[in-house]
Amino acid sequence: MRTIAVSEVRQAVGDLLRRAAHHLPEDYLAAMRDARGREQSPTGQQVIELLLENASYAEAEEIPTCQDTGMAILFIEVGQDVHFSGGEIEAALQAATRDAYADLRKSVVSDPLLRINSGDNSPALIHWRIVAGERLRITALQKGFGAELMSRVQMFPPSVGVEGARRFVLETVERAGPNACPPLIVGVGIGGSLDSVGLAAKKALLRPIGSVNPAPHIAELEDDLLGAINRLGIGPQGLGGVVTALAVQIETLATHIAALPVAVNLNCSAPRRASVEL
Repeated sequence: MRTIAVSEVRQAVGDLLRRAAHHLPEDYLAAMRDARGREQSPTGQQVIELLLENASYAEAEEIPTCQDTGMAILFIEVGQDVHFSGGEIEAALQAATRDAYADLRKSVVSDPLLRINSGDNSPALIHWRIVAGERLRITALQKGFGAELMSRVQMFPPSVGVEGARRFVLETVERAGPNACPPLIVGVGIGGSLDSVGLAAKKALLRPIGSVNPAPHIAELEDDLLGAINRLGIGPQGLGGVVTALAVQIETLATHIAALPVAVNLNCSAPRRASVEL
């Protein structure tokens, strides 16, 4: 049995969220530098260059890469042999969110209909996964809602097949146009149920850009969709070009014989994500 103080978790998560706001992931920056060379539109090239300059300036000055610092979404993998001491762990995670957002934009309303701002960007959305052993891994995703609003889920009958799922992903990106702030990372969930397919799509956004699904048929679909999306001509920030998306990343789940759920979760040109292991 391993004991971890909740105060240590609070400090780590607060630091993680602050770092995610200012420092974009290196795999994303590398993909953008590669995209700059592949983009054929002069305007698109200029947009990518400006986005890279913005990322560099934000890191150097420790200011947010985007004014929409989003909702805090925490993915927690905790070993079954871990014990938390010194307080209640979920309360510590919410306190860490309030700590981190003290100097960031507060974008969360406590009630979706009354629209009253919580004032501190809490509550964070927390997803727990129990794993073997004594490790604790925390991944933070700061999800801006320009791209989130363009995301979609559909409960299809299985008769639509792979082509129906593929068409839905393409239609989602095409309908989003410039509103999701491309170049995009396209997270796709296939399978599961209404509640789990959307989470699978969001988890797909956590994968490093350039990684591929281990199942060959899914990896092939990822590659096919990426090519098709980049042939739409939307381009960087919707100004035209061949780089509408940097990656398509698909996660699949077992599902019922009567359904083929598909979810598309879009991430904008500022993918704020970071991880720490305690």
